[in-house]
Amino acid sequence: MDYYLIGISVLIIIFVLIGILLRIKRSSPVTPFQFSNFDDIKNIGIEDIDKMQDGIDFEIYLQRLLIELGYHDAYKTVNSRDFGADVVFTDSSGDRAIIQAKRYDTNYQIGLDAVQQVYTAKNFYRAKKTLVITSTTYTDSSETLAGVNGVLLLDRSDLIEIITNYQEGRVERAKSIIEREPRVIYAHFEEDASILIKKDIRL
Repeated sequence: MDYYLIGISVLIIIFVLIGILLRIKRSSPVTPFQFSNFDDIKNIGIEDIDKMQDGIDFEIYLQRLLIELGYHDAYKTVNSRDFGADVVFTDSSGDRAIIQAKRYDTNYQIGLDAVQQVYTAKNFYRAKKTLVITSTTYTDSSETLAGVNGVLLLDRSDLIEIITNYQEGRVERAKSIIEREPRVIYAHFEEDASILIKKDIRL
């Protein structure tokens, strides 16, 4: 009798394991974004950006997107020695602008490092404007540092708006987001090292 129960139990376990394996096999994994997909850039959405394997694909995408929006001189810097800028372009006013691109998962916030990198690259590239564009959001400290130094931060919602406007033919609207003035923060340090912050209204 005991052997009979043991045999039944073993069979049940085997069937359960087979069911689990079949379910895993049937479930389709997330398909990574392939570089060849850049051939049809207008069909690339935020979901495709989330599937990109590294930041380089995101940098290439932004450069291609800028060209499609009319910034024909946009170019991607070299990977190993970019000095803090990933993409360089000239805006509608004739001003050189540099971009630090950050593609991360949505549960990750961009910190001070991105702002510091693009701001310190400003003089090297002789740029007048500095931007950080990300597929996620920013920390409060990075917002503060960017506001004090005139760095424009474009987050996930801004990126989605740019992409949507481009896809729907509203090129000028997309460009107005890229070229808007950065949020300004007026701040000074007191003797007790506390910081007083005043933010302007986001345009």
